[in-house]
Amino acid sequence: MLSNSNGKLLIYASSFASRRERLEVVNVAAERTAELFKLSVEVVTYRKQFDPIYVYYAYGDEEPIPIYCNKSEESNINEVYIALRNMMFVLSFHPKHSALKQMRKEAMQFS
Repeated sequence: MLSNSNGKLLIYASSFASRRERLEVVNVAAERTAELFKLSVEVVTYRKQFDPIYVYYAYGDEEPIPIYCNKSEESNINEVYIALRNMMFVLSFHPKHSALKQMRKEAMQFS
């Protein structure tokens, strides 16, 4: 896990076994996205049973921003990675997230 001031990706999921495979796909895609944008990744699991897996972007004390939701469908790593990368790219244009602006050029190279 990387540690820096660009923020982090938070993955929220149920801890039940039936979601493990989908969680692994989302986690690997989030790690790739985090590497590209120089972010850290944190997985937060809950004992409550629910299907969706959520990914949020968190920066400092700001309210985390939802950037991805896998409701219960099977996805491959590349599909999830592209969705996350695209959302982070869009977020990089927001004035509050100027730290992401520096990574925008690199993200475009991998499109």
